[in-house]
Amino acid sequence: MNVLLVHRNFPAQYLHLARFLRDRGHRAVFITCPTENQLRAVEKVEYAFDAPLNEAIHPGARDFEEALRRADAVAMAATRLKAAGFRPDIIVGHHGWGELLNIGDVWPDVPLLGYFEFYYHTDGNEVGFDAEFQTGPETRPWVRARNAVNLLALTNPGWGQTPTEFQLATYPERFQHRISLIREGIDLQACSPAPALRSAPLDLGAMVQDPALRAALGKATLAPTDKLVTYVNRSLEPCRGMHILMRALPKLLAREDVHVAVVGTEGGGYGPRLSDGRTWKEYFIQEMKGTYDASRLHFMGLTPYDDYRTLLRRSDAHVYLTYPFVASWSLREALATGCAVIASETPPVREFIQHERNGLLTPFFDPQALATRVLDLFEDEWLDGHIRASARAYAERHLSMPAYLDRYWALIRALTGEGGSRPETAVASLEQRRRESPVQPSC
Repeated sequence: MNVLLVHRNFPAQYLHLARFLRDRGHRAVFITCPTENQLRAVEKVEYAFDAPLNEAIHPGARDFEEALRRADAVAMAATRLKAAGFRPDIIVGHHGWGELLNIGDVWPDVPLLGYFEFYYHTDGNEVGFDAEFQTGPETRPWVRARNAVNLLALTNPGWGQTPTEFQLATYPERFQHRISLIREGIDLQACSPAPALRSAPLDLGAMVQDPALRAALGKATLAPTDKLVTYVNRSLEPCRGMHILMRALPKLLAREDVHVAVVGTEGGGYGPRLSDGRTWKEYFIQEMKGTYDASRLHFMGLTPYDDYRTLLRRSDAHVYLTYPFVASWSLREALATGCAVIASETPPVREFIQHERNGLLTPFFDPQALATRVLDLFEDEWLDGHIRASARAYAERHLSMPAYLDRYWALIRALTGEGGSRPETAVASLEQRRRESPVQPSC
């Protein structure tokens, strides 16, 4: 089978699918932006893209203009592929940046499977959830406008997929029957527990790549008796609860053996920026200055993946906080690693964690409750062991990479007419067989 993959950041979330296809003798061709990333035996076709900011365009239309430019560029790359004799049996890609909007004009009879990540709302989800950082009513048209690509993708020919029930539910009900739920998997071997790491010293300084962050690290080596709280927030922003963690620090760090390692960098992110040019990290450090022992708060920056996994394996408590938004890969990876996860009681999280079974839930807006959950866990050896074992068991049951790829492949075969079933039932039948399996979940 010839499979055309499309995503601006090669290979992004299609890494495992591309390997799956390659290893089974299928041809995988990938349209993407220029990148040095390579994947053995996966052909890469790059498209040129330039989106100069046009100040005359309404701010709410700028993302859409960029999406249309990307759609043009991807269609041109596809046209070159077609002229060279390539014809895909299916096109698989991410709808988020508009790349798939025009590709059906190049191959109108080829099935399209698009990733639907999130449908934006002006209230009730990530916008309007946090009253402290509320945007004004003037931004609501911009939020609605962010769905322009979503709506075009939903009304164009093709089928969709999304990874969680929460994300599916954000889409208008009239379109949901055309979006299959394919729960994403984790490499359970790469993300596996390593209990011995919790009984050995850990050099945090060796993991920090940024010289300025390394210089500010403070005490760099943790003793086995030190308690390590880990927290991952790629852009250190409120959407992933940066303010809640920072406000929990006085109580957390009042216990003198507790250290907090924060993985992430400044800038970008999903939410709004500060109008005065400061980063959210600078804002919250200034707010909380002098209320905690800063020598035991360790900003790690973006760490290499192996070091990131080491942090999870060494973690005594892993904090995961999020608005009602897309659940991070870090949550799945923490569960697979057997972390003791303390997470916000928000809809995306409740889909993964049951309180006191495979993790602990805490109210998003209550920093004191978060700190209490963590500190109480340190005192409850039985609960700690129970939720760690159940987190790993949950991952083995629900986050298996082979099972994820089997579901993906079943949907691809259904859309290409090879699977003998309809796309709306292809994944559901696999899920039914899994539920009927004699292996029972631990949580």
